[in-house]
Amino acid sequence: MSTRDDVLAVVKRHLVDTVEGIDSAQVDPAKSMKDLGANSLDIVEVVSCSMRELKVKIPRAELNKLTNINELVDLLHKTLQEKQAAAS
Repeated sequence: MSTRDDVLAVVKRHLVDTVEGIDSAQVDPAKSMKDLGANSLDIVEVVSCSMRELKVKIPRAELNKLTNINELVDLLHKTLQEKQAAAS
């Protein structure tokens, strides 16, 4: 589970599971979760579920800088790669 597309799929799945009324075809990674109708609790849920599934931790200060889904995916992917590199 190390490609960026895999990470995007995880985030999309949690977004669709958490936010009512959207399906994965509607998820535009260039948009923010708020643009897609997520409230702040939804966003926390999506991010924490994604981190849990990917088994990575990202400091809240880092997360607060993000403006769209692509940035979240990039940060999760980078953190995952660093974790895998450290483990090998």
